[in-house]
Amino acid sequence: MIAAAVIISLLYVFTMLFLLYGFSNLSHFCGKNMASECTFSIIIPLRNEAENLPSLFESLLKLKYPEEQFEILLINDSSTDASEALCEEFRRKYPELNIQLLQNIRKSGSPKKDAILTAIEVATKDFILTTDADCVVPEKWLREFDAIIREKELQVVAGPVMLKNGVPKMAFLRSFEEMDMLSLQAATIGSFGLGIPLLCNGANFCYSKKAFFEVNGFEGNDQIGSGDDIFLLEKYQKRGLKTAFLKSAEAIVLTKPASSWKQLFSQRVRWAAKTSRYKNPFAKALGVLVFGMNFMLLIVFAGVLSGLSPLSLLLVVFLAKFNVDFFLIYNTAKFYGRKSSVKSYFLSSIFYPFFSSSVAMFSLFSGYEWKGRRFKK
Repeated sequence: MIAAAVIISLLYVFTMLFLLYGFSNLSHFCGKNMASECTFSIIIPLRNEAENLPSLFESLLKLKYPEEQFEILLINDSSTDASEALCEEFRRKYPELNIQLLQNIRKSGSPKKDAILTAIEVATKDFILTTDADCVVPEKWLREFDAIIREKELQVVAGPVMLKNGVPKMAFLRSFEEMDMLSLQAATIGSFGLGIPLLCNGANFCYSKKAFFEVNGFEGNDQIGSGDDIFLLEKYQKRGLKTAFLKSAEAIVLTKPASSWKQLFSQRVRWAAKTSRYKNPFAKALGVLVFGMNFMLLIVFAGVLSGLSPLSLLLVVFLAKFNVDFFLIYNTAKFYGRKSSVKSYFLSSIFYPFFSSSVAMFSLFSGYEWKGRRFKK
């Protein structure tokens, strides 16, 4: 056990330092003040989001970009609340904006992918920009994408995502989720900085309409409930399309945090369930390594409790993970302006191996629930 723990710890530390190097290697981007050229179709799938739509609409109205150069495509996915009525009201109230309300056309086992495809098939702009109905977008969102696309001649751009601020009902849940989100964003940005993109988030993901059809869209993974972002990224990478991460504070999309532990757990199971379908070997290896490190901590902890492992081994393994994770998360928190959230890092780092291992194990043998629907593994 000691040898295995040491080997896994060394591999984990090396990999995290590798990602930290990638994170630091990717410079901050700031769009120059120039005339806008790119055109965008903003695609927003929605299902029972009446509670969240007002704040999303408010942020869309504040976008600083020529109105004729973007359109907003809202795709209703069989909502049973007031979502559709709110979208229709938004469309009627602002006729100066090019807003369309579409009904999802189901074709596959993934409602969200169907919704995005429904919109892309009627989109009239050159670039597709997806976000979620529970998000808030920044004022310079489109300007930053326009600037980096033109400056680097890109076809695919992943953008930063962070949780919305606010006073949570469950303080530890909120702080824990933020630590987890920061770690995911650290891995995302770090991998782009290394030139081997592993992750992206559909809440802030941009690609040319031409590129989408060039790789045959979601074909090949359209029966998988999630993955409307990562599987596309893998396809774009395989095709050799120019890809980058928009490391700009002006482009951060804020998403709604989970309202309960059950909701957070279900969401993470949904994200983890698609790991086995990754085509990128490094992405698969990273997933296995992260699981192995967290699970090893639990095994060593159980060994200490049963007297089979020395306490010193637990301390060495824990501190190795604790310290390297801290540097990566702290640097990411600085970029997102969330340094104050790191004060909960110690408690979160103790709980995380239990949470992460449970999510991984559950995703291997069980389906998940999403938007009131049940999806099989």
